[in-house]
Amino acid sequence: MTFQGNNGSDVSRQGLVVAIDGPAGAGKSTVASHLAKRFGLLNLETGAMYRALALKALRSGTALDDGEAVLLLTRSTHITLEPGDGGNRVLLDGSEVTGELRNPEVTAAASHVSVHGPVREWMVAAQRSLGNASPSGVVMEGRDIGTVVFPQAPVKIFLDASVEARGDRRFAQQPAAAENKEALLKEMRDRDTRDRSREQSPLKPAEDAIILDTTGLSLDQVLERTVALVSERIL
Repeated sequence: MTFQGNNGSDVSRQGLVVAIDGPAGAGKSTVASHLAKRFGLLNLETGAMYRALALKALRSGTALDDGEAVLLLTRSTHITLEPGDGGNRVLLDGSEVTGELRNPEVTAAASHVSVHGPVREWMVAAQRSLGNASPSGVVMEGRDIGTVVFPQAPVKIFLDASVEARGDRRFAQQPAAAENKEALLKEMRDRDTRDRSREQSPLKPAEDAIILDTTGLSLDQVLERTVALVSERIL
């Protein structure tokens, strides 16, 4: 697994890690992208890594609930993240798969492969390696960044929102999904249950995380508050 970044970032905050955790649809990706640009950090979307592995499992016909089989896939898996203005470009074994990773089937599959302890251990090691490789520091978003991947991160934000609010945001991003609103909301609830109840690295705020409920907030309000939170901690 490799990481390709640019060399133009501000190196004055060497090693800084901003950890952003929360459930699906809480706004993690949008906030992470904004903070990375605002503070000169690399944006590392760990969810894309899980979705890339899930895509490989789907393509190969690997049973998603077979932890040993999924772990076996990791031995021949190479995921490259190339940060850009429009978000990370993701390559799986040398081929770009960015456009396929938001497919509902892939998203659902990612939540299944991510429950396997050995698979998460492999991912955590890779994520730490990528984060430590950036001298300018990173904004890293996922579900266990502040609790497991980088528990020493000086800035930890846990974004949350009601299932209904998160569903509305998904519908705005993917209008076609609105036709299956109830199915999407059910999948989000099911994923919340899997993420929060899994044995290893369950979704939960770190003890020192700042919890921000974005249910009733506009995007501008969320971005303004998260910028202020990071500024308070590092400036």
